[in-house]
Amino acid sequence: MSKLVTRFAGWMHRTMPKREEMEHNRFVGPFARRQELWRFTRRSVPRGVAIGLWVGIFALIPGVQIVGAALMCVPFRGNIPVAAAMTFLSNPLTTPLILLASAWLGNKFGFHADLQTLYALMESHASLGEWSTWFFSDAAPAVVFGLALIASSAALIGYFIAIVTWRWWVGHKRRTQLARVIELREIMQREIVLGDISDLREVP
Repeated sequence: MSKLVTRFAGWMHRTMPKREEMEHNRFVGPFARRQELWRFTRRSVPRGVAIGLWVGIFALIPGVQIVGAALMCVPFRGNIPVAAAMTFLSNPLTTPLILLASAWLGNKFGFHADLQTLYALMESHASLGEWSTWFFSDAAPAVVFGLALIASSAALIGYFIAIVTWRWWVGHKRRTQLARVIELREIMQREIVLGDISDLREVP
């Protein structure tokens, strides 16, 4: 599990925006200067994960996702870089699948979205205008309901996974540090014993 966590942490470090970049954004600049929103704590990180997943899945609009996630971190005291990084989980590769799942869920709950039209749009690489025409037809309620359901579920699951992962990571670091301290003590004790033996041998 340690390798998986390390790889995920590396991805987060590469993906999450830098504080300097956020400070120059006219929408989130004033909030990006608040230091408490950049601290990695056991409360702010899970909140950032949940906020980023919810906004990233529900919004599905590049650019708006990061700004929206950062703004939501202010009242909920979430971690801005974590929230911004989590929005990248919805991308051009995953967005069609998210839309398809949202429309399917909406239909299951009594709404109506033409899935055949959705398939055709995906296969033909439709333009933004064609997607807008489909979305603002009778498909909108089904998709919006499905997006809200998926986003809320992902945020809830991500929140608890982040809590468990944070606790495991902190425990792992403490166990590693404790093992190093014990190892150093054992080395020091061996050196002391060897030193005493050497002194005894030198005594005439």
